[in-house]
This record gives sequence, C-alpha cells and structure tokens, in this order.
Amino acid sequence: MSSAETTGTEPGAPPGLADCARALAEGRTTSTRLVTDALARIEASQGTLNAFRHLRATAALAEAAEADRRLDAGERLPLLGVPVAVKDDTDVAGLPTHFGCSGERPVATADSESVRRLRAAGAVIVGKTNSCELGQWPFTEGPAFGVTRNPWNTGHTPGGSSGGSAAAVAAGLVPAALGSDGAGSVRIPAAWTHLVGIKPQRGRISVHPHRDAFQGLTVNGPLARTVADAALLLDAVAGAHPDDHHRPPAVQASAAARRDPGRLRIALAWRPPLTLTGTAPHPHVRRAVTEIAEALARLGHHVEEARPRYGLIGLAFVPRATAGIAELAALHPQPALLDPRTRSALRTGTRLGGRIVRAARERELRQHRRIGALFHPARGSGDPGFDVLLTPTTALPPPPIGRFDGLSAWRTDVAITEACPYAWPWNVLGWPGINVPAGFTPGGLPVGAQLLGPSRSEERLISLAAQLEADRRWFEHRPPAAPRAAARP
Repeated sequence: MSSAETTGTEPGAPPGLADCARALAEGRTTSTRLVTDALARIEASQGTLNAFRHLRATAALAEAAEADRRLDAGERLPLLGVPVAVKDDTDVAGLPTHFGCSGERPVATADSESVRRLRAAGAVIVGKTNSCELGQWPFTEGPAFGVTRNPWNTGHTPGGSSGGSAAAVAAGLVPAALGSDGAGSVRIPAAWTHLVGIKPQRGRISVHPHRDAFQGLTVNGPLARTVADAALLLDAVAGAHPDDHHRPPAVQASAAARRDPGRLRIALAWRPPLTLTGTAPHPHVRRAVTEIAEALARLGHHVEEARPRYGLIGLAFVPRATAGIAELAALHPQPALLDPRTRSALRTGTRLGGRIVRAARERELRQHRRIGALFHPARGSGDPGFDVLLTPTTALPPPPIGRFDGLSAWRTDVAITEACPYAWPWNVLGWPGINVPAGFTPGGLPVGAQLLGPSRSEERLISLAAQLEADRRWFEHRPPAAPRAAARP
C-alpha cells in the first residue's frame, strides 16, 4: 500500500480478543481493568462514533469483578473476563431489543442463545451496538439513535446493518463483537471498516429465540481485527439451541486458523447476480480485490476468473427478505414510528408471504445444485471445480453519511443494490463466507473481499483467510486517533 493508505499501529492500542484472554489467564491484567477501559473508550467516542445503543456499565463492572474472583481461584474459560459487545437485534436479559427502531420496548426477560453461550465462555457484555431499523440497509443511521460513523473517516458510514459492532471493533472500543448477516450485514461493515467478518453456515450460531430468522436468511457472526480473534468468538458462540431447526456438525474454527489451507483452486468472479442496475465494481475496489487475487496466487493457489451460475436468485431473495421484515415490523407496538421505507417493506412482505415465500424457499435446493456446480461439477465433465469463490464484498467504497436520506423505498433499494450486489446470494444459500480487508482507496477508505465456500466450509475459509492475513498483515493498520474530515473516495 502507498503511504496515503496506511495509518500504522497506534502506540498503546487496545489488545485483541485472544490477547485479552491470554493476558487474563496469565495474570497480566484484570477483567475490571479491561472492562473499565472499554467503557471509558465507549463513553469518550459516543459523541463522535455513536456505536452503542445501550451500555451495561454497572452490570458489566460487577461481572468483571466476579470474573476476577474466578480467575484468581484458578478457573479458566475461553473468554473469562473479556469485554465484548453484541448487536441490538440480540436479546440480553434486562435490556430492550430495539433493533434500530424508535419507541419503547419491554426489556428482555432472558438472554438469546448466543448471549447465553458468550456468558458460558466467560465473556463480559459491555453493551449493545447500533443497527439500522430491522437490519434492512447497509448503513447505520436512523431517528431512533442518530448516525453511527466510520472510525476511519467520520464523514462516511461504517456500513450496516451491524455498523455499530463494526465501528466499535475498528475503533478499538471492544476487541470483538457479534453482528448478524441477512444480506451481508456482517461482511459489508467489515469491508468498510477494515475488519474480518465471518458469516457462518446457517445454524452454526443459534438465532434463538427465533427459529428461522428472516425466512432463513439471517445468521449471527463475529467481527474482529484478526482471523484468530474472529475464530475464537465463533468457537465461543457456536452451537444449537434445542428448538433450532438447522444443526450443522461442529467445526473447530480456532484450530482451522492455525492450519495451512493447502493448495486451493480459487474462482475470481467480478460479475454480481442479475440486479438490473448495471452494477460494476468501483475502480478502487477492483484494484484492491485484484491485489488479493495476486497475493493468493503468490501463496501458491490457482486463481482463475469464473462465473457462478446465479440464475434469477433475486426472485428467491426478495420474498424471503421482505416477509422477514414484515414479520418483525408487525410486532412493533407503534408502527407509525417506523421508517416509511419499513412500512413499504411490510406491505410488500405481506403480499409476498404465504405461498410465494414458501415457493421461494423450495427453490433453495435447486439453487444449491446450480451454484454449487462451481465447487462440485458434474461427474465426467472433466472440470475439477473450485474450492473457494473470491469476489468483492461491495461494489463501492463506504458511502458518505446521509447518502440515502430522503430516498423512497424503491430508490433506496436501487442505491443499496448498486453499492452492495455481491453479499446476499450466500444468505439465500445458507453457506459460509468471510470478508477480509483488501486495502484502502487513495482517500483512506477501507474496502474488502469475500472468500465464499460451499456448505459447511468454514474451516477451509478460515484457514485460507489466516494464511492471507499472515501475508498481508492488515491488523497492523488502525484508524487515526483523531476523527478525520470527509474525504473523496
């Protein structure tokens, strides 16, 4: 990268997730210190970044003190005493789950399964991060909580809908955070804030108390600065609730992050699925993803341009996505407070529910076979197939704050499709993907690349991402200490 694209590593920068866990286990710090420092950073940044909707300052400090007692007594757990954050679509007992919406909501009476597993691993949840309304858009702005800003450049969005989690991790407020991904909502903000973001296989992390969030599109996933940290968080929260419908076999993400991936065949795809917007990757995005492809080739992998057979996969995505929005919007106690675009999606989702959405879901097996032929071609075809698909994560660098203000529902959908056409097909398929940092625009805005795989391929993707990270060393670059003025992409 050029000197204009680097920021270096800040002296005294907060440690990562694995570093925190190690320091606690070795007695080199305390949970009380880590949590106190995290809360102080959050409070100091809230007026600028606005990453959090709710803080648990008193409860988190009490839990940190208890973690210190357990550590002193010799107890060891993967995340015992480590501060983390979760997105505000996730139930944390004692806090409301607003999911980006205005109005009053009752406090949750129980933790979601992912939070229960975080607590079982010993983590201290310091708060809940901002999300756009019902997770619909790749920006994190709204009248309920204001504007969440990108720590690399506060004139730009960190993405969405897990924008609060991404901003919090990128700025070093917490070492890692949980987000959710229904159309790229982990991978897009990871791309736009220079993070590793994992969208796991459907069912890998429970979405309970939901059985099938957003008609099977949405999964929970980690955001972190390194592959090892993202893998550690994935290991901590992975697993099914007894009521869960999807139950993939367990993976060992942290072990995969330490393993050589072997020599892989990697397909590079520039063309997104049909969206009728004429979208193509921005030149800065194309340059950055090309550099990732060249790095993979240098590491010994076979990289070749290819075209996945997406077909008309959007016809399956739209009914499922809008039906999911309609299901949640219908539960809001004050629907008049919802964004007009949400109310439009509610009407569309209601019309496309029932028989239409069932038909959309029934197409999934055919979509698995058609798109899966990239990885598993027909016998006797002579085609060896690919192990991994590489694409841009987004077509554009992070848009400026307010880019989507005042747009109609239709114009918003067109604008976000132009910006983010690459991520959502893997939500329809339910397969795993990872955003890896791909570099920066000349103006210093982060962009990302996706490593995508077939069903249950997290371990391969994690191993490949870790190998790429060792070569690219993206974790050495952090946002500037002081907020930057808006810059051109």
